[in-house]
Amino acid sequence: MDGFLLIDKPAGWTSFDVVAKTRGVIRRQTGLKKPKVGHAGTLDPMATGLLILLVGSYCKQAQHWLNKPKSYEATTQLGATSTTDDLEGDITPYDSTQPDNTTIHNICQSFVGTYQQLPPAYSAKKVDGVRAYRLARAGKQVQLEPKPVTIHSLDVINYDYPELTIVTEVSSGTYIRALARDIGETLKTGAYLTALRRTQIGRFTIDDAISIDEAAESTDLTPYLRQNTIDKT
Repeated sequence: MDGFLLIDKPAGWTSFDVVAKTRGVIRRQTGLKKPKVGHAGTLDPMATGLLILLVGSYCKQAQHWLNKPKSYEATTQLGATSTTDDLEGDITPYDSTQPDNTTIHNICQSFVGTYQQLPPAYSAKKVDGVRAYRLARAGKQVQLEPKPVTIHSLDVINYDYPELTIVTEVSSGTYIRALARDIGETLKTGAYLTALRRTQIGRFTIDDAISIDEAAESTDLTPYLRQNTIDKT
């Protein structure tokens, strides 16, 4: 069995959970003891949305998909900060100033383009061979270097203080929770991510995906497997 699957990851699942579940489904359907299944671009457990699973020989294409631009719908909470830059960290009130709509839109638009983004301390980035989140959880100081990321577009779709929801298309390697943090810093209110949904990777959208339940309940995943050649977008 070779190809790739487009899965709508549910909240609370790790990307590895989805891989493991799908591997079990393929094992049941094919009888293969160790079917090859991987993913092309992880999502945090709290996030939902498009996850590309690579099956069989297509596992070799992971890097291709990792380099694709990605689109998200993200909701942030203004007025506080988080140690993890999302709702799973320790939340600290910061500033209750309520920016007006014009300020919100102008600040958000100011991020369109390339800027130096500092990865979250609680991330999978390695520091001297150790994952940053492991050091942070151990209470150790995490020294990460900013890296250039590109925000191709960023639009406000709802603002009702303290909640701000945006849609954005970004380059590979962009942390949306770091973007939320940086928007809050620029607004001088503080902010952290409360919800995230990935809606597109390259030319594929969430509308192309199936749920993990659909995958698990199917008697044959073959109709859902895509086997076209590498896309050019």
